[in-house]
Amino acid sequence: MPDSPTPAASSRPAPAAAQRAFAERAFLRAAGADPIDGNAVRVLLDAQENFPAWEQAIDAARRLILFEMYIFEDDPVGRAFAERLAARARAGVQVFVLCDWLGSWRSGALWRTLRAAGAQVRLFNPLRFASPFGWLSRDHRKTIVVDGSVGFVSGLCVSAKWWGNPARRLEPWRDTGVEIRGPAVAALESAFAQAWEACGGTPLAPSPPQDMARQGDIRLRVVAGAPSATGTFRLDLSIASLARQHLWLTDAYFVGSAPYVQALAAAARDGVDVRLLVPGASDIPALSPLSRAGYRPLLEAGVRVFEWNGTMLHAKTAVADGVWSRIGSTNLNIASWMQNYELDVAIEDAGIGAWMAGQYERDLERSTEIVLTHHNRVRRSGRRNPLPVRRAHSGSAGRAAAGAVSVGSALGAALTNRRVLVPTEAGLIARLGVAAIALGGIGVVWPAVVAWPVAVLSVWFGLAWLTKAAALRRQRRAEQGEQAQALPRRDSAAP
Repeated sequence: MPDSPTPAASSRPAPAAAQRAFAERAFLRAAGADPIDGNAVRVLLDAQENFPAWEQAIDAARRLILFEMYIFEDDPVGRAFAERLAARARAGVQVFVLCDWLGSWRSGALWRTLRAAGAQVRLFNPLRFASPFGWLSRDHRKTIVVDGSVGFVSGLCVSAKWWGNPARRLEPWRDTGVEIRGPAVAALESAFAQAWEACGGTPLAPSPPQDMARQGDIRLRVVAGAPSATGTFRLDLSIASLARQHLWLTDAYFVGSAPYVQALAAAARDGVDVRLLVPGASDIPALSPLSRAGYRPLLEAGVRVFEWNGTMLHAKTAVADGVWSRIGSTNLNIASWMQNYELDVAIEDAGIGAWMAGQYERDLERSTEIVLTHHNRVRRSGRRNPLPVRRAHSGSAGRAAAGAVSVGSALGAALTNRRVLVPTEAGLIARLGVAAIALGGIGVVWPAVVAWPVAVLSVWFGLAWLTKAAALRRQRRAEQGEQAQALPRRDSAAP
């Protein structure tokens, strides 16, 4: 990796051994992930570095390919990857493909190609009649494991959108992934196996131990997020609390919760150089106002906020104090932290940290800083590098739905007093109020327009709940029968 400037040294003393031990315990308890030594790590930028590395590993597979992806688009890029996977399946390699049903809902032709070649394909959490709200939980991971010896964790999906479109003057999306060789690959396999079994797949046999031999000297943690498991959220809070010099964040869909925003603000007030880089033009336009509404408390606390001037910034990374880095699929919002299956790696290495800090500074050269004016208004400052801001490719249905989930989660939390609304969100709340009044007006003038959808949804929810109740009753009767059989029988005659 190219040399890059390390962050400016702090005047504070280096943490003592006791402080490092405390941080180790904090990370372990927060993320629930043990540190794994002996790995070789290579950071990969954008599709130009990630896709060729994926292709090379797939083509070299001899025994096993695990492929977990939120979006597997039926486009030239997706079809090329599907054919590569199918070729390895025809050659006798075990190929397991796990994709999110919502993110990849238009890719049925790819599944037929893969299954015909002998690959096993499963879709995560399809819409079910008996679970009207179950679709809110998604498999947002982007992970590949080959032969138990090399693994990839990334923010990239399989889609031509990441390549850009020169004919339309659309640059490639800015994104980050990582290639891992060494013992940590076993943790990637385990995370895939858990998600695979959650979809009804048969248990997967672990790779032979010899495939997991030491390949380097880098320590990292594999943080596998799952619904209702807040390990990554706790880890992010811990890093915000323990950073001493700098904490530089890049995120595609930032909608910070109150505890996380408060943690960043507290770090900035304590003298930590906290920076947040987010897209200037998003593929989910509905998220941009909500994200920008959260700038003010950060700016007032001293956090520096930047917006990317390129096509689309999709990376989800963090670097703290030049020694700790996080790369993966988790966005800084409630949907990623608490609703989705996510996968990230937390790397503890000064070389990787210094390179990540240098890349962050290079990204800032193509970004615009957001500042507070003397009237205490949020505005964009003069651009460091005035590039044309072009709207990114329109998001897929899966990403649009994910954006709706993020918006709904944030607003729902606010309305139930689990998230504090700030004054700058008045415009967004006002628009929602106008929309609600307009819907009510439509109901008055054209009652059937509102009544029919409400009636259909009511019948759906009612039948789903009755089905669920019947299933629970059957389960209870079965458990009671098992308990009755387990009870010792008494003789009819007294002794």
